[in-house]
Amino acid sequence: MLLDTASMYFRAFFGVPEITAEDGTPVNAVRGLLDFIARLVRDYRPTDLVCCWDNDWRPQWRVDLVPSYKAHRVVEEVETAPDVEEVPDPLQRQVPLILEVLEAFGISVLGADGYEADDVIGTLATGAGRPVDIVTGDRDLFQLVDDDAQVRVLYIARGVGKHELVTNDWVRGKYGVDARQYADFATLRGDTSDGLPGVAGVGEKTAATLLGRFGDMDGILAAVQDPEADLGPGPRAKLRAAGDYLEVAPTVVAVARDLDLDRTGSALPRTPADPERVLALARRYNLEGPAQRLVEALSLAATDA
Repeated sequence: MLLDTASMYFRAFFGVPEITAEDGTPVNAVRGLLDFIARLVRDYRPTDLVCCWDNDWRPQWRVDLVPSYKAHRVVEEVETAPDVEEVPDPLQRQVPLILEVLEAFGISVLGADGYEADDVIGTLATGAGRPVDIVTGDRDLFQLVDDDAQVRVLYIARGVGKHELVTNDWVRGKYGVDARQYADFATLRGDTSDGLPGVAGVGEKTAATLLGRFGDMDGILAAVQDPEADLGPGPRAKLRAAGDYLEVAPTVVAVARDLDLDRTGSALPRTPADPERVLALARRYNLEGPAQRLVEALSLAATDA
């Protein structure tokens, strides 16, 4: 099980009522994330679990290709480090505590410098050789769904408790394309949440039609240059006008699948790695209930091992 951790703690922060520790530290995102993990572990009993991390939420190499990429979320540009993302201060204060609690439990946290959590997920999911569940509220990761390889997405846009199980049939039913085409589909359609403009005048239906007819982005671009291709003058003109964008955007949208990552240490702990530290953190930060529920979920999963 691969967790898009930021996607989850953002949802916890906005979905769990404000609650603080005795010293006034906000802890709703921490509590929510622990309860999310406990529920997923209890319901799915994974053998391994990785909290995938954004070491760089807006990699420069993606910005170099599409300067608008996530630009609307930047509050400060930094030359020697990742740009500063717009994050509510009460949530930002909880991120170090999230890391501390996960470490105390012995739950694997894995990132890669210069890459997003999506890229870590893409690498770990590709060629895993066993079933993989990806937990995210990010549609971009639909591109990783692979029925043959038993890779699916637990889509939490409506909440962890109401998540949808995304398979290739789900993607096709929702968007009219196969999961393997989803990255090209998103490139054509655009995504305002990521600052991707898409092709002006091309929406979801046209994008799906183009991919159904020509297969992938390479096929579409080849059709634009082929006067004999089954491509109307309107779509042809729109695609040609977006030629510079279409040359680079697929690289931005496609998640990395070949990072050099340490795949060891991902086994789901049966008990907390440092139970005394977990207890101390739980008492100090008003986390007793969520911590106990996660301990119980780990114990239940251990009975299946």
